[in-house]
Amino acid sequence: MSSGILIIDKDLCIGCAACVAACPFGALAMEQGVATVDERCTACSACLEVCPVEALSLPTRQADLQPPEARGVWVWVEQAGGVAHGISWEMMGQGRRLADGLQVPLTACVLGERVRDLAMEAIAFGAERVLLVEHPELARFRTETYAAALEQLIEQERPEILLLGASSRGRDLAGSVATSLHTGLTADCTGLEIDPANGRLLQTRPAYGGNIMATISTPVHRPQMATVRHRVFAVPQPDYGRRGEIVPREVTLPPASLLSTVLSFVPASDEVNLAEARIIVSGGAGLGGPDGFAPLRELADLLGGAIGASRAAVDSGWIPYAHQVGQTGRTVRPELYIACGISGAIQHRAGMSTSRTIVAINTDPHAPIFGLATYGIVGDCQQVVPALTRALRARL
Repeated sequence: MSSGILIIDKDLCIGCAACVAACPFGALAMEQGVATVDERCTACSACLEVCPVEALSLPTRQADLQPPEARGVWVWVEQAGGVAHGISWEMMGQGRRLADGLQVPLTACVLGERVRDLAMEAIAFGAERVLLVEHPELARFRTETYAAALEQLIEQERPEILLLGASSRGRDLAGSVATSLHTGLTADCTGLEIDPANGRLLQTRPAYGGNIMATISTPVHRPQMATVRHRVFAVPQPDYGRRGEIVPREVTLPPASLLSTVLSFVPASDEVNLAEARIIVSGGAGLGGPDGFAPLRELADLLGGAIGASRAAVDSGWIPYAHQVGQTGRTVRPELYIACGISGAIQHRAGMSTSRTIVAINTDPHAPIFGLATYGIVGDCQQVVPALTRALRARL
């Protein structure tokens, strides 16, 4: 029996219904003691893993099952004007850890024009080798050209893992490449591990509005692709005496990828850049309303910091989403994080727990945020924050 994707050997099927329970799409059912499949099948292979008699197969995908030639961990180094996005080096640290766990090389992919210095920098941050593609049409990021170049490199070398930053460019590029290569992609990851049982990449990301953390794997297709959130992982210490191999590569950019021209990138002047802020003053439900952010803004202005917020404050309409910190907002890693009227739900803590110094101000002495705080102040934010601002202004 076949849906055009999944094949069921009715002679081997014992009618245990394990595949029916495992199918996340409800595509399998039991008829007269034998499993059947309908058009909802996506060839995710979840049923293959639970069938005790191997009565199920995906013949059209068989060549992709754990291809032996798929080897190595790759990191795409995002850059603009020859300057790397900070998330690239964060991923390099994770890529180094994953590659060491698999005992495979770590490769950085550097695409652009006149970016050889960036390739040398990638070696300092942990790469054994760098695939360097320099082309005039790669001077400015364009999804079509970058995707074409990266896809050619992947088809030539078949890496088992490819990491990209969860930036606007990284998300765009990752989706295009994954679609073209018919492989799996997990977006906005906050955790990456290697499954010791089978060597697969376990990709953790928030799901269902940040209420749970989902761990996802790509059992069949390669490369296993993931985009990683900025500021989730620390930047490794570079070793500029480190040696590695820079491998120049030529690519052919198809005419269809050259139909558009990028003239320039104009940054949004009003964008809240929480990810790069060294100091963040955040407010939550305990502020009582939008006016409660006024003393926080005064403190943030004095310290040269940015304003953050909990999901509760954003959902209440007190402050725009761009300020939201947490699993469903921004992940931040400032030198100083001041949490005002934030109880500390797990979703919020996951987005700011790696801050170097955390000051929590809350009327509830048992608020979970105090368990994470470097310093805790039990009190009303509307009184404590103005007093703190006055004291700091007197010293500065």
